[in-house]
Amino acid sequence: MEPVVVAQTGISGREAEVLTLVGEHLSNAEIGARLYISVRTVETHVSSLLRKLGAADRRALAQLAAEWGRAARGGQAASALPAPVTAFVGRVRERAELAAAVAAHRQVSAVGPGGVGKTRLALAVAADAAGDFADGVWFVDLVPISDPAMVGAAVAAAAGIGEQQGRGIDESVVAALADRHALLVLDNCEHVRDGVAPFLERLLAGCPRLTVLATSRARLMVPFERVHPVPPLALESDAVELFLDRAAAAGWPVPPDQHDQAAEICRQLDGVALAIELAAARLPTLGLDGLAAVLSDQLRLLSGGARAHGRQQSVRAMLDWSNALLEPDEQTLLRRVSVFAAPFTADAAGQVAGFAPLSPAAVVDGLSRLTEQSLLSAAPATGGTRYRALATIRQYGFAQLSSAGEVAAVHSRHLDWCLRSAQSLRGNPADGPWRARFDAVADDLRAALGAASGPPAYELACALAELAFTRNLVGEAQQRYEQAAALTDDPPAAAAALRSAAAVAGCRLLGDDMYRLHRAAASISGTAADLATAAITAYRFSGAFTHLPPSDEPAALLATARSLAASDGDPAVALAEAAVLADTFGSDQGPSSNAAASTLAAATRAVDLARAAADPLAVSAALDGLAGAQSWSGDSFGAAATARGRIELLSSVPVTPASMHELTDALVSGIDTALGVGDIPTARRWALRLADLPLLAEVGHYGVSWLLMTDALAGSVSPAMSARFLEAWERTGRLRAPRLAATAAAVAMVHGLQGASRDTWLSIADDLGATPERSTGYGAVFDGIYLLHHDRPAEALERLAPEPSEVWKWVTWIWLHWYVSLRAEAAVLSGHPEARSWIADARRVVAGNPIAAAQLDRAEALLTGDRKAVLATAAAFEAAGCAYQQTRTLTLAGD
Repeated sequence: MEPVVVAQTGISGREAEVLTLVGEHLSNAEIGARLYISVRTVETHVSSLLRKLGAADRRALAQLAAEWGRAARGGQAASALPAPVTAFVGRVRERAELAAAVAAHRQVSAVGPGGVGKTRLALAVAADAAGDFADGVWFVDLVPISDPAMVGAAVAAAAGIGEQQGRGIDESVVAALADRHALLVLDNCEHVRDGVAPFLERLLAGCPRLTVLATSRARLMVPFERVHPVPPLALESDAVELFLDRAAAAGWPVPPDQHDQAAEICRQLDGVALAIELAAARLPTLGLDGLAAVLSDQLRLLSGGARAHGRQQSVRAMLDWSNALLEPDEQTLLRRVSVFAAPFTADAAGQVAGFAPLSPAAVVDGLSRLTEQSLLSAAPATGGTRYRALATIRQYGFAQLSSAGEVAAVHSRHLDWCLRSAQSLRGNPADGPWRARFDAVADDLRAALGAASGPPAYELACALAELAFTRNLVGEAQQRYEQAAALTDDPPAAAAALRSAAAVAGCRLLGDDMYRLHRAAASISGTAADLATAAITAYRFSGAFTHLPPSDEPAALLATARSLAASDGDPAVALAEAAVLADTFGSDQGPSSNAAASTLAAATRAVDLARAAADPLAVSAALDGLAGAQSWSGDSFGAAATARGRIELLSSVPVTPASMHELTDALVSGIDTALGVGDIPTARRWALRLADLPLLAEVGHYGVSWLLMTDALAGSVSPAMSARFLEAWERTGRLRAPRLAATAAAVAMVHGLQGASRDTWLSIADDLGATPERSTGYGAVFDGIYLLHHDRPAEALERLAPEPSEVWKWVTWIWLHWYVSLRAEAAVLSGHPEARSWIADARRVVAGNPIAAAQLDRAEALLTGDRKAVLATAAAFEAAGCAYQQTRTLTLAGD
């Protein structure tokens, strides 16, 4: 960020860093990871920036950051391209032609043989074009990607895109880039072309302002593709210029009288850039004459006649020749380190390649010599120097590995190293250094998993799943757990992996997947617990389903579970039975004391059985059922206490997908029940904790939904937070989420209290899936507050007219106390003859609720005309954290 801009706007240094990353369209989670601060701290900085810069929303903030960034760079857009370590030489015409193709077409594939220079040309063109793309350039190196299904994840990582609610990572990328004007460079597509092609087809269809420049050895065969062949370097000019430049860099400048000899070497190498660079690196040891002599013999030997595939042959010949000049230990090391998918350290190379005839000491020395001869490159990184080979050299090395008969041995050692690396990462906090360590080895873990089999493959898949979950790559975590289940012949192990996959699906709010995976676990294990858990899913998490299963299906699962249970003491079966009772109770026309008692008894029994089994997650699930039963039966305070105990229980449970799923649900339940009894401070504390969960960082509208609700009931909503909610929801493609419609209605209410229009947010509530039935609860409460605020008590009373027993299903849980106290106030202010009796009835319901009790005290004081008593309630509202009702008290008292 330009210093002058920072000074003029009062932006702190940390805020400037956050603003820069907002301008690069990083999510709050990615910004937090980059700066090593919490997501909540990022949100605080974003709110401050919105206020200081007068930006309407995050999108406007990003635009400001991009504009200032371009101004600071002289009008150039942000660029995320790797910095070349050597100068780009020649190719003036090809560079201009490829640039023109990128400007004119949505998807350009720079196609040519390995080593011809496609990557360097693409990078040069992308750097030139960066200023033409308002949202900048992203570079994605696909070399480390071994699984075609991971192409979208690689793009997401490069662009700072996280997985969105209800979507896989590919769909999340398309949604996030839908309105971006950017250039995406995909390098080395050929080995994952089966993944690149379908991904690009969806990406280009969904992102009309996105341009893609790909490099590949073969065309990608996708719509919009414009193939641009990359020829070898021009022999009489560019090839010689490259040779002379690299020779000088190696400390062996070629005098003018030997340029013709250099040109002949370039001709023999067909102008292939990689072959020329490798040859130039040998000058210090061979000299120009020696290089020409041995190279001529080597190429003649390998080419044989017509050389139908001359360009590829020249690279292979050059590599064969370079390999032949190595010492035996160096040859061994080069082929063995080809197994690494990503840059590696000397220690990692020693563990994988350091076996007979190589010693670990020989590995370290050999890496240095291979780097000197341009067969490896070295770069400083966190944790020490990292080495890597170009894709062409890696492929050559792996072919040599196969010829030497060492594939199995090296793969086995690489797998062992991956397992050790994964184990060293497990159980550590997911802080910034941890993330960097994981990212450094993740591609190797994935590559090793693709080549592994048997128990080690299962172990690595489970470890990668756990690490991906900790890294907040929840889509991959679910995929790896499912992969683990398919990699083992051990039924208990497969069922365990599927249960973990189901828990991750729950964290992703994917009820359909959760149900499918629990059923799959049950089909393998055949246990009553798994069958019952599948049935419970359909009841406990029905709001997370896209398509609920037929009602008789979970019932049949439960019936089978009941018949399989060795006794009636299985907590999972008992919990499922309680869930069925609660569901049946909740579908009745009114609360029945017999039904309420039966549901409470069943839920209490489930809790007792779970506690006896000493399983905290089972206890949490049972407490959830108990809180629901208590709420249905009208015991709001009991429900709040149960929810609080559930959060306290889970706070000391180790972090796993299952425990995080339970904790997320428990926090929501705790917020709801706390609001239901007027405990706004507790509700807000838990809402902040929920919003700060890294798991929800990319589901912004879900993460902040309850914070918005809590603040709205207190009487104010942060514009930055409501903008964050709206932006995150729009990134999902405006997915229906009926549970969140109440939040939109709450924000609409606050807008109405402030004299603004409620229409936009009420429309959002409808789009989220608000139903007339549910709006009887929250809709009546929010409309009642709004109408009373604007001195329209008769309309408020009409909205709140139904007896609580008539709408009990929608005013339990959160809304019962709010409903009856507002109803009583509307009756007083509209002169209803039953106002006094409604106040008395409401007092019996809300006793112990500080906000509702104060509201009833105020209503009674208004009824009797006791202005002093009206004013006295202001202190009660202030103590309860309800600033709006405190202010309204002063208004009603004439102050």
